[in-house]
Amino acid sequence: MRHTVQTNRNTLTETAIAEAEPGGLADGAVRLSVESFAVTANNITYAVAGDRFGYWNFFPAPEGGDWGVVPMWGHARVSASNHPDIAEGERVYGYLPMGEGLDVVPGTVSAHGLTDMAEHRQPMSPIYNQYSRISADPEHDPAREAERMIFGPLFKTGFLIERFFRSENWFGAEAMVLTSASSKTALGLASVAKDRSPDVKRIGLTSPGNVDFVRDTGLYDSVMSYDEATGLPQVPSVSVDFAGNAGLLRQIHERLPDALKYSCLVGATHIEARGGGEAGDMPGPQPTLFFAPDHAVKAIKEVGPAAFGQEIATSWRQFLDDAEGTVEVEKRQGIAAARDTYLEMLGGKVDPAKGVVIEF
Repeated sequence: MRHTVQTNRNTLTETAIAEAEPGGLADGAVRLSVESFAVTANNITYAVAGDRFGYWNFFPAPEGGDWGVVPMWGHARVSASNHPDIAEGERVYGYLPMGEGLDVVPGTVSAHGLTDMAEHRQPMSPIYNQYSRISADPEHDPAREAERMIFGPLFKTGFLIERFFRSENWFGAEAMVLTSASSKTALGLASVAKDRSPDVKRIGLTSPGNVDFVRDTGLYDSVMSYDEATGLPQVPSVSVDFAGNAGLLRQIHERLPDALKYSCLVGATHIEARGGGEAGDMPGPQPTLFFAPDHAVKAIKEVGPAAFGQEIATSWRQFLDDAEGTVEVEKRQGIAAARDTYLEMLGGKVDPAKGVVIEF
């Protein structure tokens, strides 16, 4: 029996644990048993933006209708294989349902990974359909599996944002303003920018209760609470809004109307205010949504998958050094814990200094 957490797509706080028999394994298919995944703000973004970007389509709920399964990032083991190039017992890292397992249909298979060619997954970005084979994965460190699940996907978004800004010469900016500076994506971006673009000042905005935590990371040149946003230095800047709070974004635009060279929108960690960040008559540049998978595909086309993977791996190792000790890993067991942690994260009740991993 396989258990899965299902979520009401219209009422994200309504969940249910469903069970179903997996059935027979199709020819050429591989059955993955989930070993572990992290629950982070990234997963909340998948739920909030699920209809807009097709996140609900990756792992359809058996009942369909208003219900769906929130995607996670984690590790799985091949528990059965009808594919000649993939052995039972092999481990992979990739996009998983909030549940105990799934079947995939490998198409492209290489020493480094495989791609699920299941028909229902093809309309979405191919980045989400790729699974790394642990035995030949340059990012894998057996001692840092928890950190990879907690930070990895969020770090890659931060990596791609910095890469994008650097490719545009930072639009002439001297500073970068990051909202939700305690979020793991913001920490990843700040680390990559510190390493690759040290001349651009990193200004973190966060809630008053998180100011000390953000300062203690050492990743920002300066840290301000949200109520201090009206005092942002008026120098050529770009903003990266992880909070999804329309009122806060307006404050930044009004403080830096001509100095703001680019306004980037990423995620929605402030779920209660997610609705208004993009629209409106704010001064300065039009806020532009950053969709990381499109930038990843573009980067891979530019430099090739091997070079791109090595780029990320190098920055990832630097980030792990930068983030050492900033987050305490908490491991929880089982499907009920997965549901409870998702609801805590949805309600903003998880300490930013804590990373939660679910194990099965």
